[in-house]
Amino acid sequence: MKRSEYAGSLFVVVAPSGAGKTSMVRALLAEQPGIRLSVSCTTRAPRTGEVDGTDYFFVAREDFVRRRDAGEFIEWAEVHGNFYGTSRAWIEERMRDGDDILLEIDWQGATQVKQLFPEAVGVFIAPPSLQALRDRLERRGTDSPEEIDRRVAAAERELQEAGRFEYVIINQEFATALRQLGAIIEASRCRFGPQYARRSDLFEALGLVGNSSN
Repeated sequence: MKRSEYAGSLFVVVAPSGAGKTSMVRALLAEQPGIRLSVSCTTRAPRTGEVDGTDYFFVAREDFVRRRDAGEFIEWAEVHGNFYGTSRAWIEERMRDGDDILLEIDWQGATQVKQLFPEAVGVFIAPPSLQALRDRLERRGTDSPEEIDRRVAAAERELQEAGRFEYVIINQEFATALRQLGAIIEASRCRFGPQYARRSDLFEALGLVGNSSN
């Protein structure tokens, strides 16, 4: 048995572009307000409708590099020529307070997170097929044919990393996939580590101190 200093859980959700990750996470947050979405820093320009501090913290490349070199990010990655990173202090403070935190990042960032937080729960959301992914991107109507080709090729490479994650959800039918994600969240909250941090009085009274683990 491993105890934890964190009463909250850390969930890492990864998916190829167009697999439905953003829509699924938004629906999950609407159903389960106890989960907080981590807001990443990025050097890319805002897209139409995105709000600084809500969707991302949009920062200058020089500022990002300075903070990265100072060790402020729990993970960082360069994706399609832009930097993305997540504040380690922000994550740790909220998990100690009992908040469940969800990260939407790429598989490379997820690997970094798992090195620092081995108990983080990794979820990979996959499309039912590459052709289905292409169809979704074309219906979305926001990318050129060349960009769609690039995203499908990237998705093929990313799918090869699915084995790194504890859970894989095939997003063929949205309601089913959302229900599966919610079930993963609920089950993960019942692990001994977070339960020990929330109710250490109960377990210590029984002599179940376990081993320390992040």
